Amino acid sequence: MTLLAVDDLDAGYGDLQILHGVDLAVDDGEYVAIVGPNGAGKSTAMKTVVGLTTYMDGRIAFEGQDIAGLATQKIIDRGIGYVPQTGNVFATLTVEENLRLGGYLDGGASDAALERVYEQFPVLEERTNQRAGNLSGGQQQMLAMGRALVLDPSLLLLDEPSAGLAPDLVTTMFDHIDRINAAGTAVLIVEQNAKTALDRCERGYVLAQGQNRYADTGDALLADEAVRRDFLGG
Repeated sequence: MTLLAVDDLDAGYGDLQILHGVDLAVDDGEYVAIVGPNGAGKSTAMKTVVGLTTYMDGRIAFEGQDIAGLATQKIIDRGIGYVPQTGNVFATLTVEENLRLGGYLDGGASDAALERVYEQFPVLEERTNQRAGNLSGGQQQMLAMGRALVLDPSLLLLDEPSAGLAPDLVTTMFDHIDRINAAGTAVLIVEQNAKTALDRCERGYVLAQGQNRYADTGDALLADEAVRRDFLGG
């Protein structure tokens, strides 16, 4: 079943149009990556899905229902989790306080919801009373993902989750994403680390200059000579 369907999407910021007729889709339980050069519109596409840009035209449907132009809170409430690239934790609050806030739509995260997060990220349970601002970059990213998972979304959107991480931590981060997806949560990820993202995902989209350039399985895109030459560094 198609979980997220984006068709012929135009969007941008104010009067500045960034996306021109972009198509994306994520099926139930699927792992999909969006890759491409800087300025391609990858993050804009993701932000538009959750109502954080200027929607101009096209269709955005989640579980068959039109969500284009809805307020972000209403979109999240329908079952989409979103983790931005930066500013994704409350630095002065503890790990537990950050996670509790993830469940604000339900009046605060339950103990059971926190336990699910701690099972996925044991390091967070070890630091439950530590302020988020004192965590490492990788731990902060885990906390941000954990807070998005508190509401048990059907679809998790991740914007550059490996940005700024050391190479060994990048592998760990992608391992966590694999496990989240294996547990049944569909994942749509925007990544500059294109080779790793395409190697891990089931399907991928390559965007350039705000338009679709390629769409195929991750393996097929990695094997495509033109994709490797133009977007993956050979």
